[in-house]
Amino acid sequence: MNKGLYIHIPFCRKKCAYCDFYSVHHSKELAERYTEAVIRNINAYGGKFDTVYFGGGTPILLAEHIGRMLKAADIAKGAEITAEANPCEMEPHTLETLLKAGVNRISVGVQSFCDKELSALGRRHDSNTARRAILAAKASGFDNISADLMLAVPHQTRDSLARTLDAMCGLPVSHISAYMLKIEPDTPFGRNPPEVPDEDSTADMYLQTVEALAQNGFAQYEISNFAKKGCECAHNLKYWRREEYLGIGPAAHSFCDGRRFAVARDVGDFINSPVQKELLTDEAPDEYEERVMLGLRLSEGIEESLWKPFETSLRRVPKNYYRIENGRLSLTAEGFLLSNEIISLLLADQ
Repeated sequence: MNKGLYIHIPFCRKKCAYCDFYSVHHSKELAERYTEAVIRNINAYGGKFDTVYFGGGTPILLAEHIGRMLKAADIAKGAEITAEANPCEMEPHTLETLLKAGVNRISVGVQSFCDKELSALGRRHDSNTARRAILAAKASGFDNISADLMLAVPHQTRDSLARTLDAMCGLPVSHISAYMLKIEPDTPFGRNPPEVPDEDSTADMYLQTVEALAQNGFAQYEISNFAKKGCECAHNLKYWRREEYLGIGPAAHSFCDGRRFAVARDVGDFINSPVQKELLTDEAPDEYEERVMLGLRLSEGIEESLWKPFETSLRRVPKNYYRIENGRLSLTAEGFLLSNEIISLLLADQ
């Protein structure tokens, strides 16, 4: 079976105040050496891939190198190939370079269409830049455009969120990822936490987002992801359906041959090693628990053979938090808000 390929591009112009993803400052020399290391690892692992995802960091900073990376991989015909992009870097010539390289899906880090919120998050772009970037991607030839949205950020209200959702749904995007802000310890936000909406307000904003996107043709297919028909992210679905994927680059994770491993968050070590050093998990993952935990992230849910063992525990979950249709158990939008607690309850007796 074909695998997914994740390539981490750990370069940024500036680190956002909330970001805990591994990244370093971009330079042309480092980008060239990094590209050579990625190609070396692709050749070492081998395999055939039907999805490729360039995450970061800011992958679009290496637009001129992405074609070389893709040529090194054995990519199936019709593969989904995604690159994340910062609105500030989405110039027409850069977008054309990505398209010529083979990228056919772009994920734009919008986060908000409210300038006050963008400033508080430490983003380099404003709302007009984000709007122009998405329109430029469409004009360049991208038909599959995803946009990221953050919920419960500083200064956000239901009214400002409504304006952001209206703006986003009015643009030619086919996929929206809506994530609730999580404050990580080793970030500027973690060291100096900003004032953010409380838990009740956050829950209200999440449900507001689910409803507004549904009204605009974006069906929820995962806790934080919404798509127009046929535009679900095939690469990310591999994670949630427990299919195999190979991760290349510092901080990248993999699931291959029934084992999970990661790579150290050290760009120098990655560049200087003949093949990236795998940091193995302590033990093989429990397949049953993983299928339940990952499957209940999806609106399609899990089949009867997976939920039957905890059917008795399920009776303790309020009925508005889940549904059973055609033998499959799935969580509702209200249930997604408490998914960790619900899943822990269901698996506790296993």
